[in-house]
Amino acid sequence: MRVPVIRKNVKFIPDCSRVVARYFMNGDERTQKMVSHIMTLNEKQVRETLEHTLRDFARRHRNISNTFYKHCEKIRGIIEGMQINYEALSAERKLLIGSYCTMEYAIESAAFFNPSIVEDFDQSNLEKGEKRVIISFRATGEGHISSIVFRRGILDKNNDLQMVKIGDNIDKAEIIHKSLYNKKRFIQKLTEMHTQDKYSTCIMQDLPDEFGYYALKNIVNQALSDQTISLDRRTALEEVIWLADSFYDLHFKHDSDITERVIFPISDSESRGIEDARFVRFVDDDKSEKVIATYTAYNGHVILPKLISTEDFYTFRVMPLHGAGAQNKNLAVFPRKIKGKYAMLSRVDGVNNYLMYSDRATQWDNPVIIQEPRYPWEYTQIGNCGSPLWTDEGWLVITHGVGAMRRYCIGASLFDLDDPSKEIGRLSEPLLSPLEDEREGYVPNVVYSCGSIIHNNSLILPYAVSDYMSTYGVVDLVELIDALKKSKL
Repeated sequence: MRVPVIRKNVKFIPDCSRVVARYFMNGDERTQKMVSHIMTLNEKQVRETLEHTLRDFARRHRNISNTFYKHCEKIRGIIEGMQINYEALSAERKLLIGSYCTMEYAIESAAFFNPSIVEDFDQSNLEKGEKRVIISFRATGEGHISSIVFRRGILDKNNDLQMVKIGDNIDKAEIIHKSLYNKKRFIQKLTEMHTQDKYSTCIMQDLPDEFGYYALKNIVNQALSDQTISLDRRTALEEVIWLADSFYDLHFKHDSDITERVIFPISDSESRGIEDARFVRFVDDDKSEKVIATYTAYNGHVILPKLISTEDFYTFRVMPLHGAGAQNKNLAVFPRKIKGKYAMLSRVDGVNNYLMYSDRATQWDNPVIIQEPRYPWEYTQIGNCGSPLWTDEGWLVITHGVGAMRRYCIGASLFDLDDPSKEIGRLSEPLLSPLEDEREGYVPNVVYSCGSIIHNNSLILPYAVSDYMSTYGVVDLVELIDALKKSKL
């Protein structure tokens, strides 16, 4: 039985004008030569060159001078290693040096896809049938580096989406690293990452049960300074720092609009991108609320599942996920606890859907398989398209299936509210398949979502089109649930 989907004529497309000022370092030797050239300029030449640079770029960025200063500080060690008195440098010369260590990066020039949608915390001053929403996207630029960006809009009584105008400047967050780490859990995660014990143990054994970020970093950096270190040991030690850098808080300025805030790769674990964030409005047993998401950090070699949470979209806490179930991609948290425990969907083997429970939102073990591919359009793999949605009839899970020619379609399943390991029904045909004009893109023949909501008794389903752009569709919830209850398992 096919359930009709109303495709809305709203398109979110890549925009090359959306740029961030990114740190750029061209190696120690070339950086030294660059600094040497700048040191030959007199102060008048420094001011003139800096003014020319600011004239070209200040209007494109929020407080570009502060960015230049921070980037100069990053190479302070190189400058002092050239026997230059860093403190004696004029402020203008430091800013000019920092400008040479900066480049613009178009965060969404290649793709704007894999959206998820949540209710905004602010639902004031709306008409009947309206809902203010926040949509997250995976924005991808040159080199396939992905980040998380946001848009705000209002769904009206007809489920039409009115988008709020986006801000002019992009704001990157201030980063605050975690102050203390639990040694036992830290070692456990290193084991899950398959970091070689014989190299990591020598670092961890001298640390107390709780240790600080800089204490660990100093020990590792001292070991890495050994020029005779083997490649395997260097890799293991870099993975130790890689993990430590994966715990942090992000703080955005309060004078930034949500459309200007970008969660750009921060730690080495994310150096090649932040992928497929699945945001959900989470209501705890004490009725407190926050928005949480799982996402995949990627450094070009290894993926690391992570959890991000916020109560206001200004401050975000980021932590890696632990446990045997925190593997692979495709993790999605339930929007509330089930019988006092957090619940999570996962696809630990890359093929099937699993369910996990936990007392802690960051620790996931004992995954239990709840869905396997059943129909031809999902024979390659089945996974979730975001967090489950609560309905009176059961947990509605929007799924994705991969079939012949690696064609991605979107499906739907219904699970028992008290025991979501029990599948009540599943659509035998895709809910959404790529139309002819949706087949072309960065990755052809794909429709994909990272999260939906229910509004006006309808499923609001944002989805990506062939990993290039995004749009959304609307499904009558009564029709969908009826079809799921009638489907034969």
